Parts: sequence; C-alpha cells; structure tokens
Amino acid sequence: MYRKSVLPNGMRIVTHSMAQRDSVALGFLIGTGGRYEEDRIKGAAHFLEHILFKGSKTYSCDQIKQSVEGVGGTLNAFTAEDKTCYYAKVPAKYFVQVFDVLADMIAHPLIAKKDVNKERTVIMEEIKMYHDLPHFYVLELLDSLMWPENPLGKSLAGTLESVAHMSATDLRHFCGKHYTPNNTVMSVCGGIDHQKVVKLANNKFAQCPQGTRPDFIRVDNSQNGPRIKLKKKNIEQMHVALGMLGFSEAHQDRYVLGLLHVILGANMSSRLFNQIREKNGLAYSIATSMKFFKDTGMFMVRAGVDNKKVAEAIALIIKELGKIKKRPVSQDELKRAKDYFIGQTVLGLEDTLEHMLWIGDSLMTFGKPRTLKDVIKKIEEITAGDLQRVARYVIDEKKFNLAVIGPLEDAHQKKLHQIMAIQ
Repeated sequence: MYRKSVLPNGMRIVTHSMAQRDSVALGFLIGTGGRYEEDRIKGAAHFLEHILFKGSKTYSCDQIKQSVEGVGGTLNAFTAEDKTCYYAKVPAKYFVQVFDVLADMIAHPLIAKKDVNKERTVIMEEIKMYHDLPHFYVLELLDSLMWPENPLGKSLAGTLESVAHMSATDLRHFCGKHYTPNNTVMSVCGGIDHQKVVKLANNKFAQCPQGTRPDFIRVDNSQNGPRIKLKKKNIEQMHVALGMLGFSEAHQDRYVLGLLHVILGANMSSRLFNQIREKNGLAYSIATSMKFFKDTGMFMVRAGVDNKKVAEAIALIIKELGKIKKRPVSQDELKRAKDYFIGQTVLGLEDTLEHMLWIGDSLMTFGKPRTLKDVIKKIEEITAGDLQRVARYVIDEKKFNLAVIGPLEDAHQKKLHQIMAIQ
C-alpha cells in the first residue's frame, strides 16, 4: 500500500512498506534540472549533484560514502532535465543512519570553494568524454534540433565555458533557490513504517524554509518542416537519431505511445529490429525510446549503422515507421506488446530501488503514486485504433528531426537531405 504525507513546509513524502524485503531504498527527488538554467550557469544542476557528495554540515565526503557502502549499500544520484535524484539502497536495519546522511546532504551541503574548483576539472573532462562518444553526442545534437533556443535543447552538463566560470556562489544560489522542501519529494520503499519515516523527515527538515517551486521556459512545439543536423567525424560507424514530437508527461496517450514503442523498437521482437537488423543487416543496434516532460515530449529512433549504408538504413526506418500508420496492428501483436509492457513493469517493481523511483516520480508528475493496477487497466483498454491514431499524430514526416554523426561524405549528406526533404 502506498502512503503519502505532506510536511507543514511542503515536503512530500511517499512510502511503500514491503515487509518481505530485507532492503530499504530511499530517494530525494528535487524538482530541478537542466531546463531550469540560464546559459550563464548551464550545467549548474549537474555540477551541484557532484558537489553534494563532497561533504555536508555533519558528514565529510569519506563519511558519506562509508556510511552507505560500508554497510553493503549502494549510493548514487542522477540529474535529468527536470529533476535531480539522490538515492541509496541498504539493508533495512541501517535505514535511519543512511536517511540522516542523505538528508544532511540535501539540507546542509557545504559547497566549498576548494571542492568546486577541484570538481570543475572533472566535469569538464566528462563533457569532453561525452563529445568523444558519438552514441551520446548524437542525442545532444537531436535535442538541439527538437528544442532550439530552449534550455531543453542544450547540454545537460553545460558547456566548457559555462562550467569553467561556474563559482561556488553560483551553486549556493542555485541550491538555495531549488533545493527547498516545497520542491522536494522523499520516496521510501522496503521494510519501513510510514509514520517513522514522516517523523524522521519532520525532525530533519522542520527548520528549513518552505521555498517555492521554480518555473521554467516553456518550449515552442511548433515545427514547419523537417530538420537535420550532420556532424562529420572519422569513426567506424554512423550514429543516427531520428526524433519526433511526443507527449507531455501527464498526457492521456502516454501509455499508447508506450505500446507503440514496444511494437516498433523496445526489444528483439520489435519491427525495426527485425526489419533493419535481422532482415537487411543494416545496423548492429537499433531501438526506440521516449522522453516525457511537463510541456512536451519526444519519441525517438536511434541506431548504429553501416557507414556505407546510412542513407539506405534511414530510408528503410522511415518506411517502416510509415507502415504502422497505414495498417492497424493485429490483435496478436497488440496482445504481445501489452504482455511485454505489463511484464516489464511487474518485474521492475519487485526491486525496492526501482519501486522507490516509480512512486517518487509518480508523486512529482501526477500528484499521487500510480498503482500497478491503474497502469494495467490503462494498458488493457488500449485498442489497435488508438495505436494507429497516435502513430499518425507522432510519426509526422514534416516534423522529423534527424541527427547523424560519422564519416559523412558529400554524397551521404546530399542523399540524407534528399530523404528528409521528400518526407
């Protein structure tokens, strides 16, 4: 059973007691990320995530790591465009100890100048590393096509210039504005008691000022024609990312798009995998994925393809995408997709860490935790007609965005522009 409480200062707490588990997973989800940054401090959310592990008012860097890893637990964090999450998974008997460490990191980070200067070099090397990895960099290029001139379309880690000039004062200001109780969700799953969790949180955060939930710049979802960005790089494989406008995170058709993802590119049984890799041998890897935000979203196909056959592969991908708009999926294929979607969800929720992220993200997105029963009901209600309707909306050739990195010759570039112009 999921239980939710809200502290007087606005911090939201959600728990799921899983008495049969020996572990507890705890996460603090902050409602901030790359899309909340201006250009001058681009990368601040990601930079701050690094810095919080360097020490807090009560715990040193070594104490933070040892208090979790020293009892057999795992400790980590991630920064996304619209949220930052700090989390740990530990044996249940160490929950109180680990809660205090993570809570102190969130509420009382040091953000020392010496740590900022030292970590700056690490992050700048990280940015260089991602630019050297074409399967990552092509996604950054695609974002810039999808959301030009918006923070969503700019690098999550920032630029070498913005990171080089980021100061400890900048990070303290960003933290003070965004890391507030009213902008935080605490999520816990495992062998815990809800009221005990609420009491711990209240004791730790009661003196923290409520704060507000910062706003962000909305994106312009209009697009008048296909966009293309090609980057020449002397590598052994072409890296392709084809993106199209999807749905916002609370959109009624997000689960329909989820089933479309399963059918087109979620696994080795998918249409794109079978057509592009198995039947034609044009790619080693090919898959679809989705992004959901408050005001927009993306459906994407990504692939690593033969250097000499990149145009052929992209043309075939577009052709395969078009088929699902023209002919409804069979009942057998629809059933297999539903079973896969539900099965993957069920398997994921067996793990306390995955379950913690599930309910925490649900509370941030929908204002309440999604239940497995609710999701299954929504999936089961989807028809072949729903899939075709959503496919016709999302797979719109006039709104395709294509990013390619590889040893692109003039003939390649000309052909790719022709393919995109035809659509």
